[in-house]
Amino acid sequence: MTVTYNPSDPNYFVPSDLRAEMTRVFDLCHGCRLCLHLCPSFPTLFDAIDSHDGDVGRLTNAEADQVVDECYQCKLCYNKCPYVPPHEWELDFPRLMLRAKTVAKSTRREGVAQRLSDEVLGRTDLVGVASVTFSSLANRLLDTNSTVSRTAMEKTIGIASQRLLPPYAKMRFSTWFSRRGRPFVRNRQSAVAVFPTCFIEYMDPEIGKATVAVYEHNGVSCSVPTNAKCCGAPWLHGGDVEKFKKVAEKNVEVLAAEVGAGRSIVVAQPTCAYVIKKDYPLYLGTEQAAKVAEATFDTSEYLMKMYRQDKDSLARDFSGEIPENITYHAPCHLQAQNIGFKSRDLMKLTGAKISLVTKCSGIDGTWGYRAKNYQLAKRVAQNLAKAIDAAPRGELVGDCHLANYSITEETKRGVSHPMMVMARAYGLDINT
Repeated sequence: MTVTYNPSDPNYFVPSDLRAEMTRVFDLCHGCRLCLHLCPSFPTLFDAIDSHDGDVGRLTNAEADQVVDECYQCKLCYNKCPYVPPHEWELDFPRLMLRAKTVAKSTRREGVAQRLSDEVLGRTDLVGVASVTFSSLANRLLDTNSTVSRTAMEKTIGIASQRLLPPYAKMRFSTWFSRRGRPFVRNRQSAVAVFPTCFIEYMDPEIGKATVAVYEHNGVSCSVPTNAKCCGAPWLHGGDVEKFKKVAEKNVEVLAAEVGAGRSIVVAQPTCAYVIKKDYPLYLGTEQAAKVAEATFDTSEYLMKMYRQDKDSLARDFSGEIPENITYHAPCHLQAQNIGFKSRDLMKLTGAKISLVTKCSGIDGTWGYRAKNYQLAKRVAQNLAKAIDAAPRGELVGDCHLANYSITEETKRGVSHPMMVMARAYGLDINT
């Protein structure tokens, strides 16, 4: 048995070694049960062990695999667990689940539909370029009312026909950025590179525009790194380590050039920020990846770092629209970074009253998109919807593009990104 979460370890891919490690970890989790209510994996695990009179060693492979399938990589159990490294038990449940998915991928234990789904969801840039080019057609086909196309999509690539999907934009964010005139940044304090993420690049450039406008208003000049691609999270969460590492290597090379030029990296999507900060250094193991990770920040995290260092560094000229009440959803992959609730703190500076909601959306990467997980994901999201309904009525705000659409599906209400809220509060025209 090898306690390892690093794919460079030769035992990482050995199925028998993995099973032994799963037995060890499952036994510890069964004795603790602190994470019982976090996700479907833990009730499934505990019920299975209890059915064997508490003997973890009697779990069948099918029972263990169900636990793996129901883990959607929210990573909150890592935050909650008292036995994570450097504890002597070295328990990291999310990375053990990733290891299990990687071994399943490497031993071809997945079905054809699963592999096809992974390929489509992993090639976000290829799909994104095509969908922006033909956005009118793409958006009609993706609409949940387009039952024929959505049913066909579910049967072929496994995307739930009922799942509300983000529409594609008519122009990519990087295209808009390259066409805008180079602005004069007053009282320049620093410089950042905006990592666009596939969501902002292809689906919601307005978030990227708002980020640039807010940063420049606060004396931070912005660039957009050319040749940056999707962070690779769909490959990683699907267990395809080799494809993930190829994407990571290319992105690290691009982002390292920005860091070398004196710019920090800012990311407006929590999953992507987590991958760059946590997964790139682990899976690549290079000094360059570590330097990029160290220089990477969530968009609100970077601005609050400026504010913490000098309270006069952030503009307080809020002459625009400020909601009286904001219900702010802190997504799982932002909580997993252990940086605090920086978007909440940033929006508080406007004078708005903030209600914090920390429940999971049941999406977590692409897990909640898949038809086989749809009903489980809906059960998870119901708790989030209840928490939102219990908060004072106001504007809904969240950092995660994926979670925001899950919220819209559950509540029938639109959700804004914190950078959009800040741009409106400053009264900025984000299209200039």
